[in-house]
Amino acid sequence: MTGWSWEYEGYTPADERLRESLCTLGNGYFATRGALPECAADEVHYPGTYVAGCYNRLTSEVAGRQVENEDMVNVPNWLPLRYRLPGGPWLTPDTATVLDHRQMLHLSAGLLERRTRYDLGEGRELTVRQQRFVHMADPHLAALRTEFTAEGFSGPLEVEAALDGGVTNAGVPRYRDLDGHHLTHVHTGTATPDTVWLRCRTRTSDVRIGMAARLTVDAPLAVRHEVPRAVQQALLDLAPGRTVTVDKTVALHTSHDPAISDPLYAAVDRVGQAPGFDDLLERHLTAWDQLWRRADLDVPGEAGRILRLHLFHVLQTLSPHTADLDVGVPARGLHGEAYRGHVFWDELFVLPYLDLHFPEVSRALLRYRHRRLEQACTAARSVGRKGAMYPWQSGSDGREETQQLHLNPRSGRWLPDHSHLQHHVGSAIAYNVWQYCEASGDTEFLHTKGAEMLLQIARFWADSAVYDDSLGRHRIKGVVGPDEYHEAYPDAQQPGLDDNAYTNVTAAWVLARTLELLRTLPEPRYRELVERTGLDGGELELWEDVSRTLHVPFHDDVISQFEGYGELAELDWEAYRARYGDIRRLDRILEAEDDSVNRYQASKQADVLMLGYLFSPAELRTVFGRLGYQLDEDTWRRTVDYYLRRTSHGSTLSGLVHGWVLARDRRAEAWKFCQEALQGDIADVQGGTTGEGIHLGAMAGTLDLVQRGLTGLETRGGALWLDPVPLPELSSYGFALRYQGHWGVRLHLERERLEIAVPSSDASPIDIRLPDRTLSLQPGETVRLWLPD
Repeated sequence: MTGWSWEYEGYTPADERLRESLCTLGNGYFATRGALPECAADEVHYPGTYVAGCYNRLTSEVAGRQVENEDMVNVPNWLPLRYRLPGGPWLTPDTATVLDHRQMLHLSAGLLERRTRYDLGEGRELTVRQQRFVHMADPHLAALRTEFTAEGFSGPLEVEAALDGGVTNAGVPRYRDLDGHHLTHVHTGTATPDTVWLRCRTRTSDVRIGMAARLTVDAPLAVRHEVPRAVQQALLDLAPGRTVTVDKTVALHTSHDPAISDPLYAAVDRVGQAPGFDDLLERHLTAWDQLWRRADLDVPGEAGRILRLHLFHVLQTLSPHTADLDVGVPARGLHGEAYRGHVFWDELFVLPYLDLHFPEVSRALLRYRHRRLEQACTAARSVGRKGAMYPWQSGSDGREETQQLHLNPRSGRWLPDHSHLQHHVGSAIAYNVWQYCEASGDTEFLHTKGAEMLLQIARFWADSAVYDDSLGRHRIKGVVGPDEYHEAYPDAQQPGLDDNAYTNVTAAWVLARTLELLRTLPEPRYRELVERTGLDGGELELWEDVSRTLHVPFHDDVISQFEGYGELAELDWEAYRARYGDIRRLDRILEAEDDSVNRYQASKQADVLMLGYLFSPAELRTVFGRLGYQLDEDTWRRTVDYYLRRTSHGSTLSGLVHGWVLARDRRAEAWKFCQEALQGDIADVQGGTTGEGIHLGAMAGTLDLVQRGLTGLETRGGALWLDPVPLPELSSYGFALRYQGHWGVRLHLERERLEIAVPSSDASPIDIRLPDRTLSLQPGETVRLWLPD
């Protein structure tokens, strides 16, 4: 690991899946895993390519049931390029003697480079160097350059390049009982002497895919079509010390693309007009330079290098090209098939970072949710509720995509999945709408699409709340909280829990924010909204009441995760750690023992503590105060300590949230959790999961930890609020952000000193609020402040 590159030395088959995920290249439209082009999909390698928003739905028979799943599709593989001495075996690191092997991911350039030196026997060596990029300026292009250099011999080398439409979705072992054959009607052909094409479509969603490849080499080309592959062959003439180059340029289109008539025609036309490798690379580098300037991040040491890798993968999944697409935030990026490419609540950890760098991308991601508002309202009506019930897992059209069954790899059993009861996803969407509009100043979105989503989400929460005479409060029953371990009460016949604290508090916040927004809407727009939604005064009175009377359970002077949590059995944590070592997935361990985590005070990840992630201490006290509860520092500290001892951190998001909360609480142990969040994917702390796709929410969340968590940065009430906290392990850092029309506002913290620089422009001054002072910065002005200890 260096400042701007990620390097792997040697070839280790067991590490290939992890390397392939972390060496994925993408541009927001599509991405390709960092697999070696000469290697086919097997137990070691998995060369997947994924187009944002390209899904397909299939039905499989699992455990005697017909189960329907929608997956992000592994589209045809454009990578294949293999080579051999005539009459010999195809050379790969698995079949030939490797003298040395190195992969280098150049972050600044969005370029993947590999060098492999093969021993061919009798003093003969072949060095293979490749450079690959998925074009950041033109989202439909990718290119692969391969250079062959012979040492100790001369003669022919056979090279074969292909487009392969015979791929399936087979990248996640626990999904292999499910049908993964998503492509059909594969056809291939020749466009010009150096260009072949492949077309196909998805089986049920009928997305048409067109792909074309141009091979540039100083040798005659032969073409053969053996469906589902289009193959180009060349015989290279090698001489000692002389490098021979083969360039492969590829174009990819689907029928979802705007401004085309046919994806195959568009792909053939685009690859035909594409310039050579060097010119393509130059434009690609310029696009990456622009991205890095907009997302500038200056953090020293190892933490800074990891954060740069995280930022790289966020930008590859959600680039400015995303602003033109109808897509959400795939929880595992465009890097693999885990979670089937679905959209969960991970945008809660992603959009706050994007809001302050690429607000146009945040707006597009929120429009994905708005386009599915009608589907969410239909889902609410289907269970007898008003408003919008957004799905826990979303895909192409906004219906609930959460699987009905999930496999426990420890026991081999397929079990019912009740995670669709995580209705708090609606609050996450509302929170992101509010945060985006505060950061961008986009009142047009807030007053139109944002207001419509907030209203329907608030309506759902108000209608879900049931008044309890004995408590004198409203309750929300039958849900699952962020913890996910607890889906039901012990031995209960029905799933669901009552009064999850996170769910109820965030529901109260949504109701209060929506009421605030409705009071400030321009009267003509308010009248339109009332007419469109049938909103009446009685509803608003109910919202006001529910927002002040939702029940938050407590036990032992701490906030209860849900009603009855304190009555569950205590787990012998030390005994389980001694027996199993890694107990992050305690739910699987207990189920394999014919037990259930529902019986214990044990959490997979932060649940109650998520409140300290979303809200500053002052705002959290205000929310609880509106509900009639006093949340003082001692109660919050006891609550944090209580759940610290009872959380297994079975999610990469958990370390992030704990680090954030402890840092705001000025705890010495904060850095331990921050480190776990930073190491989540590069060290594969979840044990093999990164090879199935990176954890995008955790990666973006670590960036936001520096941007908002450590600085105490809030965009609230038309001002930037700052309340930095000291973290000895990260005492110097800086970043640029985009705030309400100001591009490149620069913040730098150096121990007790804060510097804020506003670039010159014709924009209005920025109001800055700190705990002990208020100031206004004019464009072109820089201020240096000493912070109180």
